[in-house]
Amino acid sequence: MSCLRIGLISDTHGLLRPQALAALQGCDHILHAGDIGKPEILDALRQLAPLTAVRGNNDVDAWADAVCEVEELWLGETGIYLVHDQADIPDDLAARGIEVVITGHSHKPLITRRGELLHINPGSAGPRRFRLPVSVGMLVIEGCQVRAELMELQV
Repeated sequence: MSCLRIGLISDTHGLLRPQALAALQGCDHILHAGDIGKPEILDALRQLAPLTAVRGNNDVDAWADAVCEVEELWLGETGIYLVHDQADIPDDLAARGIEVVITGHSHKPLITRRGELLHINPGSAGPRRFRLPVSVGMLVIEGCQVRAELMELQV
């Protein structure tokens, strides 16, 4: 059974810390949940692994027009819904076979189960906001088993 390591990052707001790059090293895929800040962030993440990113509410410059607001993808056997703001999560995801929802926006790292869905917010990897940690996440998929973890970055 193969194991997929999916790096989760959000709310970089133009700052891609070396600690975040180090934490995402060796991933099979990276998901960026929005508020990217500048296209160079995406370029740097693509150097590490295939990348799927969504646009956040602060991604308003012309370069962000090419970034979708929502991505629905399958990695291994797992359906994943990627959107910046959890207010934009539709109600029918479980019926569509989605198992994992990745969001950003709040800057608060979170792993929780809501009904059949595993919700993950990797927190903010960019500029520190309030007293919240600077963090990224990891989604590990082994066959039908899915688990998530959060990693606070020492900055």
